[in-house]
Amino acid sequence: MSGVDHDALRATLAAAVEALGGSERAGQIAMAEAVAESMAGSSGLRHLLVQAGTGTGKSLGYLVPALHHDKRVVIATATLALQHQLVERDLPRLTKAVGGRAGVDTSYAVLKGRSNYACLHRIREGVPDDQGVLVEVPEGSLGKKVLELREWAEEETKAGGSGEKDAAPRHTDREWRQVSVTARECLGAARCPFGEECFAERAREKAQRSHLVVTNHSLLAIDAIEGVPMIPDYDVVVIDEAHELTARVTQAATDELWASEVERAARRSARHVRSDSGDPAGDLEDAADALRSALGEARPGRIEALPADLADALVLVRDAARALVSAFPKSDAGDEPDAGFTQAKGNVQELFATADRMAANADTDVLWLSEGTERLPPRLCVAPLQVWGPLRDKLLSEKTVIMTSATLMLGGDFTSVATSVGLKPSERVAVGAESPDEVEDGVEPWVGLDVGSPFDYGKQAILYVARHLPQPGRDGLGPAQLDEITELVDAANGRTLGLFSSRRAAETAADHVRGKLPHLTTLAQGDAQLPELARQFVEDPHTCLFGTLGLWQGLDVPGDTCQLVLIDRIPFPRPDDPLMSARQRAADQAGGNGFMQVAATHAALLLAQGAGRLIRTHSDKGVVAVLDPRLVTARYGSFLKASLPPMWTTTDPAVVRTALSRLSSA
Repeated sequence: MSGVDHDALRATLAAAVEALGGSERAGQIAMAEAVAESMAGSSGLRHLLVQAGTGTGKSLGYLVPALHHDKRVVIATATLALQHQLVERDLPRLTKAVGGRAGVDTSYAVLKGRSNYACLHRIREGVPDDQGVLVEVPEGSLGKKVLELREWAEEETKAGGSGEKDAAPRHTDREWRQVSVTARECLGAARCPFGEECFAERAREKAQRSHLVVTNHSLLAIDAIEGVPMIPDYDVVVIDEAHELTARVTQAATDELWASEVERAARRSARHVRSDSGDPAGDLEDAADALRSALGEARPGRIEALPADLADALVLVRDAARALVSAFPKSDAGDEPDAGFTQAKGNVQELFATADRMAANADTDVLWLSEGTERLPPRLCVAPLQVWGPLRDKLLSEKTVIMTSATLMLGGDFTSVATSVGLKPSERVAVGAESPDEVEDGVEPWVGLDVGSPFDYGKQAILYVARHLPQPGRDGLGPAQLDEITELVDAANGRTLGLFSSRRAAETAADHVRGKLPHLTTLAQGDAQLPELARQFVEDPHTCLFGTLGLWQGLDVPGDTCQLVLIDRIPFPRPDDPLMSARQRAADQAGGNGFMQVAATHAALLLAQGAGRLIRTHSDKGVVAVLDPRLVTARYGSFLKASLPPMWTTTDPAVVRTALSRLSSA
């Protein structure tokens, strides 16, 4: 079909599995062979969507074929946790096990956005303040942490380290901004006196020399969709955690604007602009006042038609930012590099682009005003209505794309995820079918493959739906739900991960359980940092951990620590979510079913991710308890249930409590 050497591929995979202490899995072999075929594509491009359940070993399922591929392969992940696992555990052990084999290139590199690396110029020369003047070190606790980060960065330089944010001593985002720069703020390697030592430049140079490049969804989107060259030229991209792709691409293409940001940009620019250009910085400050006034009159939520005062304010900001950019003197390559100048001009350029986009209020964008908080003022936000078009035009049409996750089949089918990333159901090719001799222009053939899971969900897990409970209302958890939660937690003797639709619901449930079951330890998200909460949860089986979205995905707690996963309600998006509601309406207007295409698909994905926290190994057993009766009573319930692992199902509370009691005493 395509010249893939299956014997060599299997031999490398077997050596890798042995080195990593695993065992042969049929699903992993099937995945590796399908990935290799897709990469080799005998004619045209052939994309692959492969669902690989927890325990399949999907990382090796794509890494081994990538090592055999004859051109550069990019691996893009959504989370830092998976990126860390690949770079710190899987790839070092894999390259040690298979390095030197014929046809295998084991060189690899990690590539992140520039702000993820410490900046030596900022560390050694200082940070521009609000007036653009370089300041050595802030005072107080912030200054103490900045000094610690500076010392760490200098040690990294001497040791040839990566200088990456994730390798740094513990810090806050505010503290990290004191030792890093964005791409716009960077002086550029040619003008920076520390360009040869630059961590970000070294990472890019290493990527240029490497066969595998590990990056993230956001950087992939900037490189492929926005056309900003961030990644060395590559042939194939493997997108792991692909269920997150549309959300991450949307996030990368979302811009924000608020009045104090405009004022700050104006103040930083004042000292850098030409004296013969009037007062463009003052004009931008005046525009900030107009924006603040207009935002104060606007109501939070989606903005379909721009109010006149807000439209005028955005035009003022846009035009003032454009005039201010023009007032900066032309930079001279021979001049002494000025970080304050570069940062100030970069900020104003970003303001112009954002205000221009918002003022246009195009049909392809969604504009809304966020709720203000004690810490943050209201912000005007703009995001793309959909991302499947850019993904299809800029990524799928140019590269071979392999997408994988444990949750790609929603409602039991690939259609929902495929269409969300730009693949058409009519273009799907059957597994094992020969590639056509020619592919018509504009057609993107793809294969959907489910390699299953090594776990026996029918014997290891119970899905309990509390059909007898009232349908969830807007007022949060009621007495019936709280009593149900307490009875289930009591039967499980702790060992419970509670996944809730809101912080208020999680805290209410935690308070109730603490009062009724004081002999158990009950933790709520917010009591401590997530890693600390996860550590306590793992160390003491008689513990409950209740939280929201941060716990639904990525928390890995195998063993008897977690024998009950509680889900308080079907996780539909909020009705007032501006982006989701806009996408739902657009689907309806296009003749589709917006509720099923947007809201139900969103809920199915989160349900599948949440339920996936339960069974992590062959020996795990337990219950997924959904306290929302709509999962078995509503018409859309079958779609949601088909997105979950094939667990044994019951609606009988006595049966499930008996099962939990038996498990907890085993």
